[in-house]
Amino acid sequence: MALQVLINLFIGFLWMFFQDDWSYISFFSGYLLGLAILFVFHRFISTKYYLFTIHAVVQLVLIFIYELFTSSILVIGKTIKPKINIKPGIFALETSLRGDAEVTILSLLITLTPGSVVVEVSPDNKVLYIHAMDIPELSDAVLRSKTKFEKAIKRVTRQ
Repeated sequence: MALQVLINLFIGFLWMFFQDDWSYISFFSGYLLGLAILFVFHRFISTKYYLFTIHAVVQLVLIFIYELFTSSILVIGKTIKPKINIKPGIFALETSLRGDAEVTILSLLITLTPGSVVVEVSPDNKVLYIHAMDIPELSDAVLRSKTKFEKAIKRVTRQ
């Protein structure tokens, strides 16, 4: 992906030099031309077209923001009651992700959502042990968000 970005920037600067116009508009038009050239020739490059990866990253961030707000509302609803009726506990969550980077990203996203913390990851990276503030309700929310996160992480990290 980094090579594609560098090639695209090079095409933008090259276009600016050929036009003999040192403006942002000239560079931007060359950058857009570079996007089109890279898109046409992306099947000859072994990695995925970098705009697809950037789009997948933006989708992952939007999914995280949505899950952050929904879990925050759920946690706020649990904590503002006069009598807190929660059942904290630890549960195991299996993941289909492979590799340290994918499992780490999933662990961080789950930990950053309120009400749940990844306590440990199994040595084979297949099981996450998660502490939830309220086992019946928040564990279901973590399971729902896990499937969304896994799908988005696979779109970002795999070709």
